[in-house]
Amino acid sequence: MVTQLKITNEEKELAEKQIRAQRKPVHYNTLEYPIEILVQKYLDGIDEDKNELFIPDYQREMAWNEDKQSKFIESVLLGLPIPYIFVGDFVADISESEDLARLEIIDGTQRIRTLARFINNEFRLNNLEKLESLNNFTFSDLPLSRQRRFQRTSIRMIQLTQEADEEVRRDLFERINTGSVELNEMEKRRGIKPGKFLNLVEELSKLEQFRQLCSFTETEIKKRDPQEFVLRFFAFLNNYKNYSGRKVHQFLDDYLEKENKSELLNIEEMRNEFISMLYFVQKYFPDALHIHRKTKNRYEPTTRIKFESITVGVALALRQNQELTPKSTSFFDSQEFKEVTKSDGSSSQHKVIRRIEYVRDQLLGN
Repeated sequence: MVTQLKITNEEKELAEKQIRAQRKPVHYNTLEYPIEILVQKYLDGIDEDKNELFIPDYQREMAWNEDKQSKFIESVLLGLPIPYIFVGDFVADISESEDLARLEIIDGTQRIRTLARFINNEFRLNNLEKLESLNNFTFSDLPLSRQRRFQRTSIRMIQLTQEADEEVRRDLFERINTGSVELNEMEKRRGIKPGKFLNLVEELSKLEQFRQLCSFTETEIKKRDPQEFVLRFFAFLNNYKNYSGRKVHQFLDDYLEKENKSELLNIEEMRNEFISMLYFVQKYFPDALHIHRKTKNRYEPTTRIKFESITVGVALALRQNQELTPKSTSFFDSQEFKEVTKSDGSSSQHKVIRRIEYVRDQLLGN
């Protein structure tokens, strides 16, 4: 909660005057074109710098690598919503008779370039996940029917009218791109992998007991770290021996997708197992998931490595003994525990298994 300052009526009036003075009407139209026409407008006359749809000097060069370009083409083929392309009706400083009625791309150059490159067979699709059978395809490798449907796919466009001057266009470009924050993996999962298991992950991530034990900051909560921690708990608990040691996000994605589709999924059992683990941790070693910085006199959130080691180890021990009472928890301070939970090489399959089973065996007295 921020400290409430006393804003005077004079300051409020001044603020309102400034808003009115700086506010400019932005006139625009919403259009829709098939991909074939968009690419044609971009390519026809490009060598003479007379193409109708053109990239202004303040825009960056081709920034997407071929993996990202392939991902975008995959999205189009899957029929996923494509963000609007923003353009401005450009009026050159020449006589009206020579006006080419060009459209300046304000936002969407990477998408337009990618579509043009793909249709012109300038790159092959690669590293696709949903349409993996299309890896190594160029546009011309697609069946003719799919080529035509692809080119007929329409993309929406916001067109600023001639009244929007260069200052407005550049300001819009800056604001769109400054506000374009790349989604993290958990935010992407929320959008493209919905299902009953993900609903459980969402529910458990909001438990106050869980958030307090892990000391999540507000920033981490906004980034959906609690949801990722819950997902990691179940993925490693039920599948840690099959973790390859590479691409942990792919491991989590595969597990999430499998559980979402599973007809044997027992939501109540999974919920109870997670809550039982929380109560056990809170009862016997509530500070184990914290990092306490004495100089700052506050707790900082646990690392993912430490979280997985402790919570999955506890759950595995409870599966063997529901009435478990640990004889000692001093092993959390041991050099061996620090060794297995340090970040160096932490994603190797051997270390994942070792650190989880170390906690399990210590709690069971093995």
